[in-house]
Amino acid sequence: MTPPPIPSIEAAKELAANGKALAQRVTQEISRVVVGMESVTRQLLIALLTGGHVLLEGVPGVAKTTLSKAFARLLGCEFSRVQFTPDLLPSDVTGTSIFDRRTNDFVLHKGPIFCQVLLADEINRAPAKTQSALLEAMQEYQVTVEGTTLLLPRPFMVLATQNPVEQEGVYRLPEAQLDRFIVRVQMGYPGHEAEVKMLRVLSHAPVDLEPMFDPETILRMQAGLNSVFGKDELMHYIVSLAEESRQHPDVLLGASPRAALNLLRCARAHAILDGRHFFTHADVQEVTLSVLGHRLIVRPEAEVEGRQVSDVVKDILESVPVLESE
Repeated sequence: MTPPPIPSIEAAKELAANGKALAQRVTQEISRVVVGMESVTRQLLIALLTGGHVLLEGVPGVAKTTLSKAFARLLGCEFSRVQFTPDLLPSDVTGTSIFDRRTNDFVLHKGPIFCQVLLADEINRAPAKTQSALLEAMQEYQVTVEGTTLLLPRPFMVLATQNPVEQEGVYRLPEAQLDRFIVRVQMGYPGHEAEVKMLRVLSHAPVDLEPMFDPETILRMQAGLNSVFGKDELMHYIVSLAEESRQHPDVLLGASPRAALNLLRCARAHAILDGRHFFTHADVQEVTLSVLGHRLIVRPEAEVEGRQVSDVVKDILESVPVLESE
């Protein structure tokens, strides 16, 4: 499917006009299945508008998989799920050639990655070789199987879950893999009232969500992202945040130019969900932690002192001044 051409600013205004209502409707539908995850749902929508991928991180039992399946259902796209395990092979994800006795020739058998929404459940349980099978797909929207390059259907989105607490039988995602996720969403425990509401919801029959999107609608929304207006000062502000991260005393590896670009894309998507066709410094600040949190590497000596990446991002935001245009 070929992406549509980038629309005019009028089309961006129309998209923004419907953005806030769309976010409210999706959040309302998700809450019928998963309670107390409004902010997480918003970040999933930001990733959807940017055409990026999401890493959902949280301890077992906080509904990472349930949320991912519900969100994928709303997208109305072809869906596949892969349960990552230590014995999973790259060919189990991408596919392989199988000898067909009827034709006396090898036939390509496509793997589950040939879909539009892929749920990679417990991605850190697979070894690095299998994790890397997703790299080309997530960056280039294509897969190379035994020397043959095949395009993936568009839109293509990976929703990956991982447990950051358990250390036995898991493989840490390398930095190159983490960088392919436009945002990392950390899912914590719901509040007391939300958990009580969850018990009430789950005491009834399962909810069957109806799709709210289709592939054409998603591609049209993604194409309109670059038309969201931002002053030149905002470009300098985003680059200054990336530069500040590279020279922060507690950071071993700072934000790359790709991270700065993702900051821009997510800030634009954040504005659309607020019903605006322009973005501001506040939009950039709102998405900074989710975009940079998994890309910055904190120095070991800083971690020993109890410093976390959220503390570093807070320092960066406080250090870079907000420049207003004259």
